[in-house]
Amino acid sequence: MRIGVFGGTFDPPHLGHLILAAEAHAQLHLDRLLWVLTPDPPHKQGQSVTPLAQRLGLVQAAIADNPAFELSRVDIDRPGPHYAVDTARILGKMYPTAHLVYLMGGDSLRDLPTWYQPAEFLAACHTLGVVRRPGDAVSLAAIAARLPEIEAKIRFVEAPLLQIAASDIRRRIAEGRPYRYFLPAAVRQIIEQEKLYAQASQT
Repeated sequence: MRIGVFGGTFDPPHLGHLILAAEAHAQLHLDRLLWVLTPDPPHKQGQSVTPLAQRLGLVQAAIADNPAFELSRVDIDRPGPHYAVDTARILGKMYPTAHLVYLMGGDSLRDLPTWYQPAEFLAACHTLGVVRRPGDAVSLAAIAARLPEIEAKIRFVEAPLLQIAASDIRRRIAEGRPYRYFLPAAVRQIIEQEKLYAQASQT
């Protein structure tokens, strides 16, 4: 079984996340795609993040209609900070016969040598599924010079370029600007019902 690992704070999960997940599922021939909601991301220490319970409800709403997508509690049920190497190791033990495909963006690939235990992280993954964006300035040769094993593990995913960011959606909601078509309807409904992200307008 080929299992994709799609991690993030998902604050909130938006159409860009879903499109990327669907493309990765198809292009990398995944049987399942785990959405790994990160409660305590190391790279966002000191930043304001929506409470876990609310983000959990948003992710469940976003993926409910796709049987190939599944919420994973691998990071939720353990104390932080939540490093990718630990997540990959735990999932490897949970699914010992599976081929684990860890998904990331080009910016994360560029920064991979600076991650916590990057070589150990690569060893815990069978494949890295990377979505490149124009201008992400990634030199695979430079990364391979520090992490030689990456060249055998990397697979690129082609996905539509959508300039959608969770931070922009949060800002739009707070400012009363249109945001309706950036989100799945089920996610938008929860945001409006619970008045998440300051004063969520009915747009």
